[in-house]
Amino acid sequence: MDFQLSDDQRALRSGMRDLLGAAFDRDGLRAAVERGGGVDRGLWRELGAAGFFALRLPEESGGVGLGLPEAVLLFEEAGRALLPGPLVATHLAAGLVKGAAEGEAVVTASQGGGLPVADLRGADAVLVAGGVLTGEELAAFVAGARPVRSMDPLTPLHRAEGLVAAAEAYPGALRGEGALLTAAEQLGSAARTTEMAVQHARTRAQFGSLIGSFQAVKHLCADMLARTEPARGAVYAAAVTGDPVEIAAAKLLADDAAVRNARDCLQIHGGMGFTWEADVHLHLKRAWLRAARWLSAAEAEEILAAGLGPVRPLYGGSAALG
Repeated sequence: MDFQLSDDQRALRSGMRDLLGAAFDRDGLRAAVERGGGVDRGLWRELGAAGFFALRLPEESGGVGLGLPEAVLLFEEAGRALLPGPLVATHLAAGLVKGAAEGEAVVTASQGGGLPVADLRGADAVLVAGGVLTGEELAAFVAGARPVRSMDPLTPLHRAEGLVAAAEAYPGALRGEGALLTAAEQLGSAARTTEMAVQHARTRAQFGSLIGSFQAVKHLCADMLARTEPARGAVYAAAVTGDPVEIAAAKLLADDAAVRNARDCLQIHGGMGFTWEADVHLHLKRAWLRAARWLSAAEAEEILAAGLGPVRPLYGGSAALG
């Protein structure tokens, strides 16, 4: 069985990278940081026009008619670029919320469990366990929410009160798809921080030598790659099968790769990596935030454990060993 990307899939990924490189370059990233994150409506509509949100809608419904394997490629690129906004929720809401597929509507999600809601103030709809909040219900929900400090300067958060906030996280297949697309974003971030670390190690000199020649730095870079590629295989495989257990494994591996790679990238950059002007800390903060979204590590581990089946005794008899 051939799991290599097809020419069409490579072209799709390349096209999205080119689009984000032009519409959300580093200057755009830093401008978004300075304004406190949130959604750029112009960029949102541009993503909608490119088919980002309608990718999996049938063609007869105005979509592109592709599947999860193609969607994870686009979300991987979004993760590389640290694109802000409720991308996953809006993608999932295409076909459910008017304007979501075209990028005219911004849709976020209330995931329950006491988690804050991202990008609530600018949202046109909120996915909740009972369906979708719009209109007066949405206005009441927003009015009862209070802002909380976010570790990620690109993701404003609100703590929502009341029945909806206490509801169970969004159920069913959409939750699994949300977890997988979030894992794809984490994969993109892990790959990007690996590239940033290697690039820095190739150009930064200390003690008369490039730091990339030091064995400790080589090991860190190798470890980053060794985390990224298994995560890539898990994410791509889960996109093909759609199996909940494989999605849980993919989320665990991608979360681990994104967080630990960002930490190692900071280590390789040294003191300059901790400065506000560097971009490395933005990857770490976003990775921490995403790790709790759609499927936490504890929830993913429970799914994996349940997938192992009932525990059977190692020995059938009761006789003592010896």
